[in-house]
Amino acid sequence: MAKKGEVRELVTLTCTECKNKNYRTPKNKRNTPDRLNLNKYCKFCKKVTLHKEEK
Repeated sequence: MAKKGEVRELVTLTCTECKNKNYRTPKNKRNTPDRLNLNKYCKFCKKVTLHKEEK
């Protein structure tokens, strides 16, 4: 969780194909209030797939 007064928080990115949690990345919640969708490499699928932010 973010500390009091901090804008950045850590979010977990989950692969949309295999549903594995692969990445943790910081996100500025003021600039991007909606959920992140990034194309990242999934080591379980062995290809680039869409990764979505989970709660």
